[in-house]
Amino acid sequence: MKISGARVTLRFLEETDLPAVMKFQLQNKELFAKYSPRRDADYYTEAGQIERIRKNRADAEAEIGCSCGIFLNETQELVGSVGLSHMDMHMMQTCMIGYNMDQNYHGHGYMTEAVQLLIDHAFRELKLHRITAEAMPHNLGSIRVLEKAGFQREGIARKNVKINGKFEDHVVLAILNPYETE
Repeated sequence: MKISGARVTLRFLEETDLPAVMKFQLQNKELFAKYSPRRDADYYTEAGQIERIRKNRADAEAEIGCSCGIFLNETQELVGSVGLSHMDMHMMQTCMIGYNMDQNYHGHGYMTEAVQLLIDHAFRELKLHRITAEAMPHNLGSIRVLEKAGFQREGIARKNVKINGKFEDHVVLAILNPYETE
């Protein structure tokens, strides 16, 4: 899968992307730890990342996930990732979206564009009905990305995800497919 926008392109990661993936993960490890569940030590190894790339491809083939790298159109540099998980393509036609961005590229609108590209694909091509997202209440940048992409706040999931040994509240946001006819 490959989706191009004005400034970024989304595509499945390949094993040949491993050097860029390792650089991205290692240089952003501390930042990502603030907002993500604890990772096993092997997550930050080449073997761990190869396994993750293969699992993401298998999830896409099984229609239970869709994870992409975010590449700048001008330089082809990997600057982030965005993905759909917990996909139900049948009865509920729903999924969750998640993402992360290299800290050197925050505030440039790249993630907003990437999220918009992926949700458009999810609604037009995958025919999903609803996409949900969750962000920690103090992660205002992430909430802003989602709201710019059309997500609406639905509430708070209390003590929802364990991050750094503590269960944290998350703002729950969702967007419905605007192309559906009832």
